[in-house]
Amino acid sequence: MEQIRIHGRGGQGSVTLAHLIAEAAFEQGDWAQAFPAFGVERRGAPVEAFARIDTEKITDRSQVNEPTYVLVQDPTLVDIVDVAEGLIEGGTVVVNSTAEPAELPIPTDERIVTVDATGIAREHLGRPIMNTSLLGAFAGATGVLEIESIESVTVSTFGGDVGRKNAAAADAAFREVAAV
Repeated sequence: MEQIRIHGRGGQGSVTLAHLIAEAAFEQGDWAQAFPAFGVERRGAPVEAFARIDTEKITDRSQVNEPTYVLVQDPTLVDIVDVAEGLIEGGTVVVNSTAEPAELPIPTDERIVTVDATGIAREHLGRPIMNTSLLGAFAGATGVLEIESIESVTVSTFGGDVGRKNAAAADAAFREVAAV
């Protein structure tokens, strides 16, 4: 089972990102679930969301404490939250950042991948809403999701021109990370 933990800030679309991961996994034939961590979070406060992907029915409904993958939407969180906490051996952390992986204060020996998901979002959407860019980067870095599933789900979720632009942002981030 692939377990994903997403670190973001309230209002950044962490829950939407988790749902897009689950929808894309479901579209490619896997079982999936997505859910937020509930609390008294406010806009701008650190938040977490989770997703699981498996080839069999998923019965675990608990928070993801030992993720296979961690996605970090806001790079400032690496200074205040141990985003790699519980990361399993062989896991990967994907961070929305212009910094090189070695420059980030993430306490892990596991793989760290960085991508300027916000820059890609601005280029394709004209706005700094980076969750679909980070989704594409996640797929490119891990191979867990097919870019075609992501594009399909993104277009159907957001619809019309907005959906196509989000799919293009996901594809651009996928290609940037997969090329590394």
